[in-house]
Amino acid sequence: MHTPFVAALALAGAAAAGPVEKRAGTQFFGVNIAGFDFGCSTSGSCDLSQSLPPLATLNGPDGVGQMNHFVKDDQMNLFRLPVGWQYLLNNKLGANLDDTNFGKYDALVQGCLQTGATCIIDIHNYARWDGKIVGQGGPSNEQFANLWTQLALKYAPEPRLIFGLMNEPHDLDMTKWAASAQAAVTAIRNAGAKQTILLPGTDFTNAATFPKNSGPALMSVKNPDGSTTGLVFDVHKYLDSDNSGTHTECVTNNIDSAFAPLADWLRTNKRQALNTETGGGNTASCQKYLCEQIAFVNKNADVFLGYVGWSAGSFDGSYELALSPTKNGNSWTDTALLKSCIKKA
Repeated sequence: MHTPFVAALALAGAAAAGPVEKRAGTQFFGVNIAGFDFGCSTSGSCDLSQSLPPLATLNGPDGVGQMNHFVKDDQMNLFRLPVGWQYLLNNKLGANLDDTNFGKYDALVQGCLQTGATCIIDIHNYARWDGKIVGQGGPSNEQFANLWTQLALKYAPEPRLIFGLMNEPHDLDMTKWAASAQAAVTAIRNAGAKQTILLPGTDFTNAATFPKNSGPALMSVKNPDGSTTGLVFDVHKYLDSDNSGTHTECVTNNIDSAFAPLADWLRTNKRQALNTETGGGNTASCQKYLCEQIAFVNKNADVFLGYVGWSAGSFDGSYELALSPTKNGNSWTDTALLKSCIKKA
């Protein structure tokens, strides 16, 4: 377990200096705590009535209790907290953070931080707002940067946060998307925030296609001082037949097709990545393949900072990829997949 400042400085330093020496396992591992993103589709449209905050204080699932369990009983140290862009602004593009909605989301953020873990702010909008692409006919780069300026000003004093610019962009002109990401990075740094920033690519930020379709363009994204300190690539990869993360059976460990080539590309370019979404069903095939994938990631911790399983929070057992633990009295029971694979190296 890292202390707050050590964790933040280790991330920033590793990203600045390139790959670090190999260790037994990744620096970070954990799960997503979903719910504030419910109702958001791949078109970037969000039905706010479908949001289900994972907060017992709001009569929702006890996401804070889950995180405390994961830290205490499973030694997790990283949680990703998805939220809709529309939710934070109460459906008003370009507006200030909505006091009520942001206050609710911040309660989850604070609950996460109080566990001692590192927490990822994740804007879960697929590089879109109501079907229109950021910087490509939809929200302007200035509007995107304004969102991140506001979040950075709120959270700059908290070193155990990571800023995830955008969940799963897709079908993009990557040159234009790199400019949008650059606008957000510049805004965050100009607001005084030094936290690690996650840079996602197109193809739903697919780890398999990242070295060819996303990485080259994103290599141009820099801090205002010209460095890449604290700029880490954000990649996703599922293990089912179509990489959609919608099936309970897994068919691949993604090593030869995705993570091994990505590891080589990262080393060549002296950069690092964080796998912020992966997972499968609570089935024997997923236990086999996900465990193999995670073992590979752990063995290549010089270029992979960690991984985050999808998903706990407001998901219940009816969801194919649920990792939410069940509570009985004061004790929690983890899912079969989590117990088998998502654990300390």
